[in-house]
Amino acid sequence: MITLDELMQQLDNKSRLIGIDMGSKRIGISICDENRKIATPLETINYDNISKLASRLSEIILENNIKGIVVGLPLKMDGTEGSSAQSVKDKFKSIKNKIIIPYVFWDERLSTVGSFKISSQLDINVSKKMKDIDKNSATFILQGAIDYLKNKTWLYSPLWL
Repeated sequence: MITLDELMQQLDNKSRLIGIDMGSKRIGISICDENRKIATPLETINYDNISKLASRLSEIILENNIKGIVVGLPLKMDGTEGSSAQSVKDKFKSIKNKIIIPYVFWDERLSTVGSFKISSQLDINVSKKMKDIDKNSATFILQGAIDYLKNKTWLYSPLWL
């Protein structure tokens, strides 16, 4: 496994990423534009088994020219890993050999809460919020990662040295 900074060193300037919110029953998928500025919800995959999940992810990667994956890691509030984080790592470990692009884990604490609050501010009804919560959580995760990279680039820009 690599860090987000290491992933960025492997990418060219026009590379798309996907974000994954790996739930036990549903997997939320988001995608960003090739300039890595905006993450948008893509789809929710009902989880049946690892093979089907790996197959669908491979299709998404090929169809959208994806060069990296940001997988949400559900850490405990104190920053430690619990059973949920281990479950995500185990699932992804099972499919990583079927997907040949780099991936990173990204802290997803409060991503579901954050996406639910954003939906509330947009005055979206509760049934729609619940239907889209997984892909919206994946969007929250991916947007956090690309914002981190954007801010890091800005902070260390040669213009400021």
